[in-house]
Amino acid sequence: MNQPTIAAIATGPAAGAVAIVRVSGDGVREIAGRVFRGPALRARVATLGTVVSGDGERIDEGLALFFPEPRSYTGEDVLELHVHGSPAVAREVLLATLAAGARLAGPGEFTRRAFYAGKLDLSAAEAVADLIAAEHRGAVRAAAARLSGGLASEVERLEAALAEILEELTAALDFPDEVPAPSPEELAARIARVDEELAGLAGSWERGRLVREGLAVAIVGPPNAGKSSLLNALLGADRALVSELAGTTRDTIEESLALPGGAVARLIDTAGLRAGADALEAAGIARSERALADAAVSVVVIDGSRPLDGAARDILARTRGYDRVVYFNKSDLGSAGYAERDGAERSALHGSILEPAAVEAVRSALASFARSETLDVARPHLGTARQADAVLEARRALSLATETIVAGRPVDLLSPDLAAARAALGQLTGRDASEALLDAIFARFCIGK
Repeated sequence: MNQPTIAAIATGPAAGAVAIVRVSGDGVREIAGRVFRGPALRARVATLGTVVSGDGERIDEGLALFFPEPRSYTGEDVLELHVHGSPAVAREVLLATLAAGARLAGPGEFTRRAFYAGKLDLSAAEAVADLIAAEHRGAVRAAAARLSGGLASEVERLEAALAEILEELTAALDFPDEVPAPSPEELAARIARVDEELAGLAGSWERGRLVREGLAVAIVGPPNAGKSSLLNALLGADRALVSELAGTTRDTIEESLALPGGAVARLIDTAGLRAGADALEAAGIARSERALADAAVSVVVIDGSRPLDGAARDILARTRGYDRVVYFNKSDLGSAGYAERDGAERSALHGSILEPAAVEAVRSALASFARSETLDVARPHLGTARQADAVLEARRALSLATETIVAGRPVDLLSPDLAAARAALGQLTGRDASEALLDAIFARFCIGK
């Protein structure tokens, strides 16, 4: 496929030690001859020389790396110019390549060309974007595992299983005297095996979200129990305003916290839950209620130094149906509330945010919840909502096929539903992806990748 030669800055917009301008396409060799002065370029060998503008003016001294097709990221001829990391220098080098015949690349266009060239399947291409956007170790490992192509191999195996059934049904329909149709019982069992594996993939989507986005943790409790102080102590920074006055926190505050074992928690500090608040505080309390309902885990903070009042007992009772960590705070001031706790809170933590060991106990308790939802990134797993929707669509089609068998209808009627399931899986790997779908996926990439 002959496509225009494209160019873009492949490094970030901030100043750094090195900036990279990447060029890909049929015109790479000609462009290299116009913008680079130095020894002849050799494949995959860094060559020191001078990068010049369209009129031959020196821009910078740097390195040129040439990757001839097909052994390159895009499957085309690729040139990388490594220069000093000034954004101004990088822009001048990019302008030089454009003046020499390239055009500016669109978002994700290099990776899109890699997909067209068969270098990556669509699920691996999406993993490239996730790898670039990863903010912590767990997200990096998950994206890197998907980039290795394990998901595509698993999907292709399931597609092959469905294709085999379709071929047998077609042969039995075309040659009924020579090829017997598979029995309904056998077909039901084979379809069930495919659906069971798809169910496992569907379950990996929710666990994968935890890896990518972090464990959503709502810090809730009555006013002045020490929620914001706990947030600050966990983060090791004064992120939330702390005051002796009840109702200081009027809105939710969200921060990320690295947990033992490499997981990440998204801590959401909330307004204190109590009755009789003014209109502004009531709005904050409403947001707290939503945060509690949406969170995977709650940290219920109670002032353990004084007897439990109605607000404390209410929040303890209301959160018993949630995954939670109950923390009785202010042990340095007393333990009256902790002593009054009910049986449902027998295992509650007790301490003071002034004690590092108490804060670490809360962090460790959250890490335990994260570990219980840990995704085994070595196994094929889904990485995007689009992929999860494709699996769901495939399972719907298999469910309809199963209904046909259970109803005792002719087995040749299974073919449309099995073909639909296979087509849905083809959307996962990109085998049946439309240009509109590709446009939507690669639009979220950065320019230069």
